[in-house]
Amino acid sequence: MKKENNNTILVTGSTGTVGSEVVNQLASSGHRIKAAIHTQNKADKFKDNNAIDIVNIDYNKPETVADALNNVDKLFLVTLPSPNMTDISSNLVKEAKKNEIKHIVKLSVLGADAEPETILGQVHRQEEKIIEESGLPYTFLRPGAFMQNFVTFFGKSIREQNAFYLPTEEGKISLVDVRDIASAAVVILSGNHSQYENKAYGITGQEALSYGQAAEILSKELSRKISFVNISEESARKGMKEMGMTDWLIDALLELYGIIRAGHAAQITSSIEDITGRKPIVFSQFVKDYSKALS
Repeated sequence: MKKENNNTILVTGSTGTVGSEVVNQLASSGHRIKAAIHTQNKADKFKDNNAIDIVNIDYNKPETVADALNNVDKLFLVTLPSPNMTDISSNLVKEAKKNEIKHIVKLSVLGADAEPETILGQVHRQEEKIIEESGLPYTFLRPGAFMQNFVTFFGKSIREQNAFYLPTEEGKISLVDVRDIASAAVVILSGNHSQYENKAYGITGQEALSYGQAAEILSKELSRKISFVNISEESARKGMKEMGMTDWLIDALLELYGIIRAGHAAQITSSIEDITGRKPIVFSQFVKDYSKALS
C-alpha cells in the first residue's frame, strides 16, 4: 500500500547532465528529492544536501525500483539512450502505477513523434506510449541538442586543441541549455499544474546556430580562436568508437548529424518561455557561464 503523500519527487538519471540539474533546482526550490543512482561513487555531489535522499536503483532488480518509488508522488524520468530503454521504462511505469504516482515528467527528444522516425526518436516514442497507456498523468519534454555537450563531449578538444570536430557542415541547430530544461521541469513538478498534464513540449533555445557560428561565439567569449572542423562520417565514427560509444549510439548520433547537415534541426519553439515565463539562455551566455570548463 502506498504510504501517505509527502510531496517527494524521484529523479532517475540524477547524476547525468540534465538529471543533476533537475535535482539541484528542485532542492533549491525546497522540494524533497529522491536521487536515483546506479553507482555510489557518483553520489558525492549530493551528499551534503539534507533535502536529497540518495537511493540505489538497478533496473535488473525490480525490488530496487520498488524501493526507489516507495512514498514518491512525482517522477522525473531519464533513461540512458540504449536499445533496451523500453524495457527499463516499462518496469518503472508499472511500479509507478502501483505507487499511484501523480505525475511523470519524461525527458524525451525533439521530434520523437516525427515521421520518418529516427533511431533515438523511435525508442523515446515507445517509452512515451508506455506512459500514455498507463493512464498516469504525464508531460513529455522533448529537447534538442544540449549546449552542455560543448563541455561534456567537445570540452577536451576545445581546451587542448582550440577546436571541435563534427560531420555537420554548416547546418543549423537550435541548441538548448539544460538549465532551461530543468527550470521547465521544476515548474511542471511543483504544485498542481494541470495545464501541463498529458502534453508534449518541443524544447529549444531561442536561436539556431551552425557549429561554425558557435565556434565564432566561443572565440569571442573565450578570447582565443576556437575552430569548428567539419569531418567525414567515417572520421566521426572512429572518434566515437575511441570514446567507447556503442555502435547503436554511434549510428543514432550519425543519423542526427545527417539531419543537421540537411537543415532540418533549426526549428525554434517558445516552450521554455511558455512554461517558465522567461526566454531561454543564449549560447553566448552559456559560454560565459562555463568559461572555466572550456579553458
